[in-house]
Amino acid sequence: MQQTPSYRYHLAALFSVFVWGATFVSTKVLIAHGLNPAEIFILRFAMAYLCILPLARGRLFAENLRDEALLLAAGVCGGSFYFLTENMALEFAPASNVSLIVCTAPVWTALVLSILDPAERMSRRQILGSALAFAGMVLVVLNGRFVLHLSPRGDLLALCAAWLWVFYSMAVKRLAGRYPALFITRKVFFYGLLTILPVFALKPFDVPWHLLTQPAVWGNLLFLGIVASMLCYLLWNAAMLRLGAVRTTNYIYLNPLVTILTAALCIDERITPVALAGAALILYGMWRAERTQ
Repeated sequence: MQQTPSYRYHLAALFSVFVWGATFVSTKVLIAHGLNPAEIFILRFAMAYLCILPLARGRLFAENLRDEALLLAAGVCGGSFYFLTENMALEFAPASNVSLIVCTAPVWTALVLSILDPAERMSRRQILGSALAFAGMVLVVLNGRFVLHLSPRGDLLALCAAWLWVFYSMAVKRLAGRYPALFITRKVFFYGLLTILPVFALKPFDVPWHLLTQPAVWGNLLFLGIVASMLCYLLWNAAMLRLGAVRTTNYIYLNPLVTILTAALCIDERITPVALAGAALILYGMWRAERTQ
């Protein structure tokens, strides 16, 4: 059976990052309508799980307890705990701090996997390209405002979110070759939903049904649930299984670029020349990291 060309997996990762970079607008709209982050998360993951369930029928559990534990870890690290720590960080720290710290995930991923797995060790060319992309990402996040206000509690939560994504990448990588992306993604949604439930013991789910009938609410929930969650998690996991965790995670450097472009289009945020220079640096760095020679 002929393998899918690798460039399609690069496109899958690129598409996922572009969608994820735009999700902040949808989340802000839903919060403005009265939903809190935990309610948004459970609604979008429940929708994603129901949509992927008919596509991933068959196997219910992994082949062994160890793999099932890895799937549980992926659901926690890439689902419930990740979204909770990231959204809680925004309550205590400026968005620029959170965006910058969360987007260090590729650095930590490369560092950890270079120690644990020689096959994922980056070449000098890839290290230089990633460093340039990281520098560009910093310029895009700051967008001409070279001031970061330290907020220990918020910054620490953002760092936790970055490391949770590292653990998510490592968990999915360990499952590579043994399970299809559909099965892994379905289990991530299941365990993400399961592990968010204790939050509602502290603050019960309280979304009135009439709110869900508003076009702005159900439209953004459909986008978050079907496109940003079901489709993008599936594409991202498939890319990681084929390209490896380091190469796929490097696409996260594009996330702030998409965010700032979306903000400029939707809420008239100004893009400075510094941000444009950062965007060019991100694109050049990623191109350099992927060059074959």
